[in-house]
Amino acid sequence: MGKRKRSQKVSNTSIAKSAPQKLSAGGCYEGEKLSGLLEKLGKEIELANLSKGNMLPDKIWFKQQFSIGVNDVTRVLERMPSREAEQGADEPPSVHAGPKLPLVKLQAVLLASDCNPKWLTKHIPGLASSKGVPVISVRDNKGGSLRLGELVKLKTALAIGVKARGSEINRTLDQILHCRET
Repeated sequence: MGKRKRSQKVSNTSIAKSAPQKLSAGGCYEGEKLSGLLEKLGKEIELANLSKGNMLPDKIWFKQQFSIGVNDVTRVLERMPSREAEQGADEPPSVHAGPKLPLVKLQAVLLASDCNPKWLTKHIPGLASSKGVPVISVRDNKGGSLRLGELVKLKTALAIGVKARGSEINRTLDQILHCRET
């Protein structure tokens, strides 16, 4: 009986390890490709922050444009409707007892692949896939989390969700995603 439980555990973990790799395949940026991506996004972030007479502190402005951190990205993804729910909008909305939170959609998720332990971010590719949000995996010798942190003026960031707000940041990211698909 002990052998059977052990073999079940091994098969479950091997399935869990292989699933995220399939979901994020082809979306890994490293080396020159990563530098180009971060440079483009960094320029657009600076321009968007300086334009329109932004009087907000940087921390608040970044929170309006991005979902920063594993917990925040997970929370926003969980609140988004699934891909099937958006297509089948004929069903009546469910009734909730609490106040309705504004719906925030993510355009894409930037995910550092150097996370240790791996289980901290293992759930994000599957969750993002169910919501129809592309995942861009970032890998760097210096540390993908350090590079992502620099993007949003923090020391490190394991996950950054780009909120769909129709800004120049979104247009630039849309161009990058279309180039990746072709």
